[in-house]
Amino acid sequence: MSRTVAVTRPKLRMWMALPLIAATAWGGYARADGHEDLTTTHGISTFGELNYGPDFEHLNYVNPDAPRGGEFSLAWSSGGFDSVHPYTREGRSAILATIFFESMLEGTSDEIGASYCLLCESMAFPEDRSYVIFTIREGARFSDGSPVTADDALFSYEILRDEGLASFQANIGLTIAGAEVLDDRQIRFDFNPDAPERGRIESAGGLPVFSRASHEASGLDFDEMRLEPLMGSGPYVVDSVEPGQRIVYRRDDDWWGNDLPLNVGRYNYETIRIEYYADGAAAFEGFSAGNYTLRQESSSAQWATGYDFPAVENGTIVRATLPDGTIAPGQSFVINTRRPQLQDPRVREALGMMFNFEWTNRTLFYGLYSPIDSFWENVDYLEASGLPEGAELALLEPLRDQLTEEVFTEPAFAYPQSNPDRALDRRQARRALALFEEAGWVPGDDGMLRNDPGDTLELEILSQNPLFDRIINPYVENLRAVGVDARLNRIDSAQYTERERNFDFDMITDHFPLGYEPGSGLRQYFHSQQGADSLFNPAGVSNPAIDVLLEAVINSETQEELNVAVRALDRVLRWERFRVPQWFNNSHWVAYYDMYRYPENLPPFALGLIDLWWIDAEAEAELRASGAL
Repeated sequence: MSRTVAVTRPKLRMWMALPLIAATAWGGYARADGHEDLTTTHGISTFGELNYGPDFEHLNYVNPDAPRGGEFSLAWSSGGFDSVHPYTREGRSAILATIFFESMLEGTSDEIGASYCLLCESMAFPEDRSYVIFTIREGARFSDGSPVTADDALFSYEILRDEGLASFQANIGLTIAGAEVLDDRQIRFDFNPDAPERGRIESAGGLPVFSRASHEASGLDFDEMRLEPLMGSGPYVVDSVEPGQRIVYRRDDDWWGNDLPLNVGRYNYETIRIEYYADGAAAFEGFSAGNYTLRQESSSAQWATGYDFPAVENGTIVRATLPDGTIAPGQSFVINTRRPQLQDPRVREALGMMFNFEWTNRTLFYGLYSPIDSFWENVDYLEASGLPEGAELALLEPLRDQLTEEVFTEPAFAYPQSNPDRALDRRQARRALALFEEAGWVPGDDGMLRNDPGDTLELEILSQNPLFDRIINPYVENLRAVGVDARLNRIDSAQYTERERNFDFDMITDHFPLGYEPGSGLRQYFHSQQGADSLFNPAGVSNPAIDVLLEAVINSETQEELNVAVRALDRVLRWERFRVPQWFNNSHWVAYYDMYRYPENLPPFALGLIDLWWIDAEAEAELRASGAL
């Protein structure tokens, strides 16, 4: 029999309104520059106190005695790779290519909005948070043994600011005014006066740090793709690379951070191997054959029906259902509003009505998924609901003439439930046709929707994943049934990447991975100017009212202010109707050869496959002796 582990999903912690950015109860004061008192601390939290004091021994959710060794192996089936450089538009970066790099600060998986010193031993800042000084740990080393210096941190900031991804450059430029080296181990970041206080320090502290010397020795421009990674100070280095097929990371035996309290019990594998497959079917066959040993399942059909082979039945492979307390990733069909035929929100709403989630979930997904309405789905206190009232209404009222009236007169937008018994819901089809006609698209003699000049309403759904054919094809049939000239165009990953980057599509599947304490990063997704050419804004969202709400979110000074602003933003984004929400799963489906182990109390906001799990060497040996591996 198969073994299924079920764990009750924890309730998300409700954060109450507290003063802006509590440095920590353990913060002290020091005359760092001889002119003013600075708060000096090991960690910072946006709202509230830190879970961990300056003398903590390890994170609460790790196994501090986890053994080290063994190989973690995983598959990837959504395109190959030709680079190990994740900070450039050139090429396609390998999975986990950021694992080489560390930053001044790192968050934890059992807190919201907390960051602790990683590369730094302390940070110091004045009351107005106009700047921060990071003091780098004396023992911090790159993988070649050279020290991490303030000059390396300066180099990393400047090259990301000047030559990194466009959206990266924009966000850095908006927040950080400049940086200077104070000595070998101290770097100071100054912030733009107009940048919100919340998130300033975390923005600078979250930048990856590269070795200046190794980059200069490479002879490559920063924006060139490469198969020899930039040198970092992280727990893993490249062991071997076979472009498009396989990459292996090896734990650095001399990693400087081995005994740091933040790292105790983490990064336990000797090697991490990622196998690339042409498609999902081939990847699944590879798992059942033992070519890799852990699979985080994303297909409900596979999870419900595919694990009936002998290794599962005899217990060699364990199937585990583990809790996922995170925000839904916002997976959606995203409509490119840059296209002339897709600029009317009534057209976009009508297109969305023809996707029958209820039928799809019952027929194709075995009822295992839940629908998505909010951009902050699975976080009740950030989701818009009902009609706007109180502080939320007060925030929206000055923007009334820039918003659709439904924002004020109707509940937060959500697609109505469809008939789960048949793919085409005729009631929804009638509603959709009415919206199309309101927007000027009427059925012609051939049954196709046409505008006044006689053009048909075209919609190309771009895809690179053959597993999505069974989901998209019924959607296309529904669209065609009401006269939309819809088609699925599945192309290879290289073409898909190129067209996505150039916004050359009508509709794609994408995600909106938003945070619990959203800040300036939201501009990359939704701002009229800063997000216009951002890869994170595939829909081309451009609305001055949204710009105002973004700033309200970014400049919130209490948890309550943030909650109100996010709910207002969520409401307005939903009424823009630029996405057709798909589904989400509030559990992790994991199948693995019975040699993996994980902490008894996994944190609510991470599964931790890479940094919390470990290999039971005795169990691995038994599997190898039996021929299972």
